[in-house]
Amino acid sequence: MGNKKIVMCGCHEVGYNSIKSILEKGVKIHYFVLISKEKANQQKVSGYVSFEDLAKKNNIPIYYVETYSMKSDNDIAFFKKHKFDLLIQGGWQRLFPEKVLKTLSIGAIGVHGSSEFLPKGRGRSPINWSLIEGKKRFILHFFLMKSGVDDGDVFHFEMFDINLWDNCKTLYYKNSILTTKVLSEFIPRILSSNLKKIPQIGAPTYYKKRTTEDGLINWEETVFDIYNLTRAITRPYPGAFSYLENEKVFFWNTQPFDSRITYPLAIQGEVVEVFNSKDFVVNCNSGLLLITDYSSNSLITVGSKFNNKTKIDD
Repeated sequence: MGNKKIVMCGCHEVGYNSIKSILEKGVKIHYFVLISKEKANQQKVSGYVSFEDLAKKNNIPIYYVETYSMKSDNDIAFFKKHKFDLLIQGGWQRLFPEKVLKTLSIGAIGVHGSSEFLPKGRGRSPINWSLIEGKKRFILHFFLMKSGVDDGDVFHFEMFDINLWDNCKTLYYKNSILTTKVLSEFIPRILSSNLKKIPQIGAPTYYKKRTTEDGLINWEETVFDIYNLTRAITRPYPGAFSYLENEKVFFWNTQPFDSRITYPLAIQGEVVEVFNSKDFVVNCNSGLLLITDYSSNSLITVGSKFNNKTKIDD
């Protein structure tokens, strides 16, 4: 790779294992650009991971950005000063400014997944949305960034399954495996300008931004819709939730339980069974939902009713 200089920008668990693996495979990274834990909390970065341990282990210097958007004068000056050739990501949930991209002699590797081929499915939280929508596959696209939203020319893609047992964490594992494979193969080719790129063709679609309040469960939806929501935003995300009286109860692990066992007198969102393990079953549209991991200070009993719409006022 000669004297080419690589900078890594990362703050998310989706990229941590990939960066760790490519370092172990001998890829030399010259600088880490990170966001501090304090700023990550301010920006509500779900899935935040510090890369400090990797930097220390591999003797890589760190620059902490002033702004997550990298638009401050000092952030831009840092990139102008170091004149990096290639930028790679370890998970960064903001667009890279044009002024930063222009400092790179080769460019920046973008990674974006969608259940469809780009330009379909650009934008925010694609793994979460794909689970919520009940998709069966995920396509990882690798491209050289432009200043727009996931609009760069694609040089490679990989696919993996979304099965009934997956949640956001297991899809991150699959993402990490394939990202490591592709970066290990393509970084030397990119640095030597041995790369074929294909422009994105067609009208783009965009996943919208998700907020913590989007995790509110609608008990009128089907049992599989509720299951898809809970597995899409389980830890490290804020989690799916409902209200029991005035308490906000979070659901971390659920599963469709049965469609033949019925409770004709129970309403949707009503607890119909509670086991010695404290696991419980909720009556839903088209079936029963088993809850095996949740956060609640209340005693959940048979007959407890989760609020279908919003918090009950005192």
